[in-house]
Amino acid sequence: MNLPLALRGLFQEADWRATGIPFAESEDAPDAPADDAVLDVHVQAKHYGARTILHDVRLRMRPGEIVALVGASGCGKSTLLRLIAGLDTAFEGRVKVHGRTLDAPSSDVGFVFQEPRLFPWRSVADNVAFGQLGVATDNSRVAGLLADVGMTGRERALPKHLSGGQAQRVALARGLAGSPRVLLLDEPFSAVDAFTRMKLQEMLVRLVQRHQVAALVVTHDIEEAAWLADRVLVLDAGSGRLRHAIDVPVARPREREGATLAAARTRIFEGLRDATPSEPPLPP
Repeated sequence: MNLPLALRGLFQEADWRATGIPFAESEDAPDAPADDAVLDVHVQAKHYGARTILHDVRLRMRPGEIVALVGASGCGKSTLLRLIAGLDTAFEGRVKVHGRTLDAPSSDVGFVFQEPRLFPWRSVADNVAFGQLGVATDNSRVAGLLADVGMTGRERALPKHLSGGQAQRVALARGLAGSPRVLLLDEPFSAVDAFTRMKLQEMLVRLVQRHQVAALVVTHDIEEAAWLADRVLVLDAGSGRLRHAIDVPVARPREREGATLAAARTRIFEGLRDATPSEPPLPP
């Protein structure tokens, strides 16, 4: 059984059996749909009690595509990631990866959290290899991924000896260790400084292109959304619907400045403003 990375960062190894959570086995997926969508999601409704969090949310992604998901705090962005990852199956709708319906966590979906969530007693290489738990460790893939994220030579280092940026590089490598088709990232660069964030953004683009995963990135950073994404989806805080889909028609490699990218940032800002409920004015 290949346990999915989406849950591995949440529990220590000894806690797995106590959770009672089922896991999807890795299976040979059917041929990709004709439109080449590796991820096909339709959330008809997701409720927390009487409150509707998500409503009629549709999302399709291709291999090698980066989609940014933005919206006000509490609008359901992280909830949508949890549904796609199979961490929460109490919703109306379906999630398909490469044509196969998922109803539990799967190694086809990798997850990178806001914090690295590395096991402190494991070396860098062992933390990455943990992404392959349940199958024979592929040391060559671990070494290749560490090279991809610029961590060659730090294989034996413990997490306490890494900077925040280095730890997040290891988390990115671990997210890809199980050869997922889809990579979910929940504000993955929000905890690092601005310069490190830009370097990690550039690294993510290279990793997505090299490994041809579909990457769905939750972010509150308009600049990050515009620079990273091929498309930006704006989630409405009131209705739980996708309010806007904004294409970013800028070829890669991208410059940080430029009229087209600036126009995309403006459209994202306007979309967020449109999808965020107005707050009452402050008292005088």
